Amino acid sequence: MRRITPRLLVFSVVLAALALTPLSRAAGQSAEEIMKKYHLIYYYAAEDGRAVVQMKLINKQGKTRERYFTMLRRDVEEGGRQKYFIYFHRPGDVRGTVFMVHKHPGKDDDRWLYIPAINLTKRIAANDKRTSFMGSDYTYEDVSGRNPADDDHELIKEEALDGKQVYLIKSVPKNKGSVDFAYRLIWIDKESYLPLKEEYYNSRQELYKVFTADKIEEIEGILTITARTMKNLETGHRTEVSFESIDYNAGLTDEVFSKRYFKNPPRKWIKK
Repeated sequence: MRRITPRLLVFSVVLAALALTPLSRAAGQSAEEIMKKYHLIYYYAAEDGRAVVQMKLINKQGKTRERYFTMLRRDVEEGGRQKYFIYFHRPGDVRGTVFMVHKHPGKDDDRWLYIPAINLTKRIAANDKRTSFMGSDYTYEDVSGRNPADDDHELIKEEALDGKQVYLIKSVPKNKGSVDFAYRLIWIDKESYLPLKEEYYNSRQELYKVFTADKIEEIEGILTITARTMKNLETGHRTEVSFESIDYNAGLTDEVFSKRYFKNPPRKWIKK
């Protein structure tokens, strides 16, 4: 029988401790730290941004409806307060519609929808944040991003996805009654910290919605997802989004993100 020396005992204890160490710590970063970087890179690129966007709504039979809009974003605080102004150009039945967000990490965001056909400004309630955004498979919350602090995160493993090294994160909502998913899995690129894929699971542990980053390009020195898809596996419906032009650090001022521009949008910024 091998004699257990004090040194061997200490070594064994260290090995046991390492075996019990969560992967998130063994990798040098916690899951929370990875998610904070992902959120900052994905939603807070540069100080502001302007993009012309095409959104295709495709049903199970392949029938397609299109939406064209301009999205404006301004960061009030890096990683903190933020503002969005989205103006729809076409088709005719949504032309002039405006969606605006004032983002407040740590509390409910302010969201408004202006519908020109009936001259109505609708305040979107906090419990409606998971409602479909203009008939798409994205939600109102997806537009400006979900606050990482709203979920508990776990680093499941590190692996390869489509030739890229990624972190696989599992995020579970702290307030389960406020969302339509029980948890989601997120594959985050180790180099860019952009999300390459997301899977949403319901309370029955069934996969029902999938997000994919279909194209990543460098725009003004910033790696940017310029084409993305959200698929609803239950309905067979999917939404494809492509960015036709992107301008970073455009010089957007705070006054642009105001209800005063719902009826008369700032032409300098929303023209195609």
